[in-house]
Amino acid sequence: MNCQQARLLIDAYADGELDPAGILELEKHFHDCPACALVFRNVQKLKKSLKSDSLFFTAPAELRQKLKAELRPQTESTEPFWIWKWFTAVTASAAVICLALLLSLVLTRPSARQQLAQEMVSSHIRSLMANHEMDVASSDQHTVKPWFDGKLDFSPPVKDLAAQGFPLTGGRLDYLGNRAVAALVFHRYQHVINLFVWPTKQGDSEPAVAEPINGYNLIYWSHGGMTFWAVSDLNEKELMKFARDFGAN
Repeated sequence: MNCQQARLLIDAYADGELDPAGILELEKHFHDCPACALVFRNVQKLKKSLKSDSLFFTAPAELRQKLKAELRPQTESTEPFWIWKWFTAVTASAAVICLALLLSLVLTRPSARQQLAQEMVSSHIRSLMANHEMDVASSDQHTVKPWFDGKLDFSPPVKDLAAQGFPLTGGRLDYLGNRAVAALVFHRYQHVINLFVWPTKQGDSEPAVAEPINGYNLIYWSHGGMTFWAVSDLNEKELMKFARDFGAN
């Protein structure tokens, strides 16, 4: 099951409408994909918030007394008027509920950058779990870089940072944000660093820290028409050193 298939089933799963086989397959996907698991948690939060007492309000005593007085038997000529008032009140209440639902969806939906970061962390984790860190295993940048020729619509910069303590160990193809990207693999002692690379129209920028996801640190920057995202369980300080070393060489 891929992410697109999983997200079509999340609402049914949250409502208890999924068959047992589908539940098992989807729960296995959640275990392997933190991004989809986060989407499911957001759906749960939304359902819980819609049941919250904070969305319901008790009318003041004065308003209740006024309504009772106005609802006393009236002539036929005034009856349609009160029906219309009640219809307007019900419509207004429905509008308030819809607005609250829309606001909740907006507040809980991850931004495009957060979704991309979640995809990268998921890819990083899958590469470790499936023992598929690399399609080409080599510490020679002149072997890794040509391997991407013809497999991507761009040529990713490849550098070996062994002298700085971050040896290149290989690379692989990956798919993020609806496009094929290059994933360069580096090591720092026992820690794996995935460096995702793809073209961008943005100008050069200094390495910046993104919010950690599930204990994994992320640092991103752009240079020479390329976007770079480094993902690792390495501590933030050392991962920043890697980013600066890669950009400085």
